[in-house]
Amino acid sequence: MTMLSRHEWLKLVGASAAGSLALGSANRSAIAAETSGGSTVEYTLPPLPYAVDALEPHLDARTLTIHHDKHHAGYVRGLNATLAKLEEARAKSDFGQVQALSGALAFHGSGHVLHTLYFANLHPKPNPPRGELLTAIKTQFGSVDALVAHLSAATAQVAGSGWGMLAFEPVGKRLVVLQIEKHENQMLCGAVPLLLIDVWEHAYYLQYQNRRSDYIKAITNVIHWDEVSRRFAQAQ
Repeated sequence: MTMLSRHEWLKLVGASAAGSLALGSANRSAIAAETSGGSTVEYTLPPLPYAVDALEPHLDARTLTIHHDKHHAGYVRGLNATLAKLEEARAKSDFGQVQALSGALAFHGSGHVLHTLYFANLHPKPNPPRGELLTAIKTQFGSVDALVAHLSAATAQVAGSGWGMLAFEPVGKRLVVLQIEKHENQMLCGAVPLLLIDVWEHAYYLQYQNRRSDYIKAITNVIHWDEVSRRFAQAQ
């Protein structure tokens, strides 16, 4: 596995202190493919790593299709469009819209990264946590059930649209549970995402309506802990 470099991460989310993001080589190539010239990066929508009905009954095929094919694809288009506008601004030395474009870069770039991680950390037949990840969970949270309860509560209580996240904080070398508002607000600088739960309404409303907690409980049945373990190992 390879780690997305700090330079690449800053290009992607447009944040000056975002830290490094642990991604497998397959996820990294899905997120961005450099053109033959080597200077321009075109971001592409990665395919789902399973069939659209594979997560039923926990997540239905219609919701998953719309979420991936419409919403995630929209963030990819927005990211590429924003980068094109920034390139045009540099060419013209016209930075009158740089504040708005910087915000759009962070929003669409973070949306693309987080969705890629979210879809990859779900699995129709997951294994339970094990190995070093299990040890870390027990040490810092007491048990897997305690972690899931904490993460579920934090995710359910996100104000408006956003995400719940289990991350690795490299300074203290600890696991932390975080909330993200929208795609980019309330991030802990340097924290490496390990596990994401999307609680924008488009992620669950067709199936669960306003029952966000029911959706979160269902998602915990399909968490791909082996993928979380790989991210944890890479983050260290």
